[in-house]
Amino acid sequence: MAFLTFLEDGFQFIVQCSVLFLECVGVAVLLVAAVKSIIGCFRHDPHVRLILAQGIALALEFKLGGEVLRTAIVREYSELITLGAIILLRGTLTFLIHWEIKNEESRISV
Repeated sequence: MAFLTFLEDGFQFIVQCSVLFLECVGVAVLLVAAVKSIIGCFRHDPHVRLILAQGIALALEFKLGGEVLRTAIVREYSELITLGAIILLRGTLTFLIHWEIKNEESRISV
């Protein structure tokens, strides 16, 4: 029984570290995209909106991956409902941002 507890604790540690890593990568991607967009604004780059939208979309994908991975260690239904709502919200935001990227790419190519 102690071995199973040890395995469960190890699994939770690995999942929590992985979630933290994915969250940090998402934040880093968003910061890089924001800096690129700010520089693009000063240079009057017509693609600045596209760069920012792509960065936001990629950052949301990493954050969504972290939330999905977090479902592996959920213990209560209330946590699962909250996590499900967060996943649904981030999934919707990702869909809307991809739609915006598609529209922006078609606007630029015209």
